[in-house]
Amino acid sequence: MIERGEVFMTGHKVKVVVTGCNYPSLDVERKVLEEIDPEFVEAHCVTEEEVIATAKDADGILNQYAPITGRVIESLKRCRVITSYGVGVDNIDVEAATEHGIIVANVPDYCVDEVSTHAMALILACLRKVPYLSTTVKRGKWDFMVGKPLFRSQGRVLGLFGLGRIGRAVAGKATGFNFRIIAYDPYISEANEKVELVSFSELLSNSDFICIHAPLTEETKHSFGKEEFKAMKKNAYLINTARGAIVDELALYRALKEGWIAGAALDVMEKEPPDSKNPLLRLDNVIITPHISYYSEESYVELKAKAAQAVLDVLKGGLPKATVNPQVVKRK
Repeated sequence: MIERGEVFMTGHKVKVVVTGCNYPSLDVERKVLEEIDPEFVEAHCVTEEEVIATAKDADGILNQYAPITGRVIESLKRCRVITSYGVGVDNIDVEAATEHGIIVANVPDYCVDEVSTHAMALILACLRKVPYLSTTVKRGKWDFMVGKPLFRSQGRVLGLFGLGRIGRAVAGKATGFNFRIIAYDPYISEANEKVELVSFSELLSNSDFICIHAPLTEETKHSFGKEEFKAMKKNAYLINTARGAIVDELALYRALKEGWIAGAALDVMEKEPPDSKNPLLRLDNVIITPHISYYSEESYVELKAKAAQAVLDVLKGGLPKATVNPQVVKRK
């Protein structure tokens, strides 16, 4: 276990490994870490074996998509910290890291504005059927009647599945469009005057739009499946900018194909990129964007700097701003 304030001393040059990311440059990370002058390794790991070969002697790891499994963690001989590029840590075995005294850090306070704005864009696109109407015009049909029925936003019920930073930001933005806002979050005991907390069943049955803003855990995986879609309004829409596996895509396809709900807008999918044969890609009542809700030029730099800073903090003997497994730290 790690003592708070323990100074990190080694007899070797500190090594920081980026196990995989889709960024064209790591200049931001290098600049943040230059204070400790580490051996800085950029890799593009896809498998456990690749991570093990590259990071087994790493002191710190920056990770985006690579699998940091229990087997990988078992192989890490010097690692003090694993930092996720983002909020989610579903590809890191946090329990195994805790058992091995490795701090897992994330960046939960970036891209709140970007994701909440993207969620609102998808909600409004569904509300006004913008993609579908644009497609029909491009196909040669100039007829507003194809969009019927359309409803005003005032009084429509927006249900939030999760009321963390992003969920609250969406609620704040949605009030400007006069949505009535309800939310389900078993970890929140009170909201504010703009949001009414409800049960999951009430969220399903009362919402015109359900927007997912929860992490992917064993508890939330496939929270939206056959029974949940059948409990929703037939004119309801599902919006997901969180994690793809929170939604059972096979059940969603059936719900959309058979008219259990009106439509869906997805920025995340169970498999990314999706298989070209995924039937959701062939439906006109689905909007799909390529997991881009987190992105802006500003959030891009912010994420990289904060992720690298978390590694730096630990390797200098401190704690990161956001620790996923605080129990690994022995407090005096």
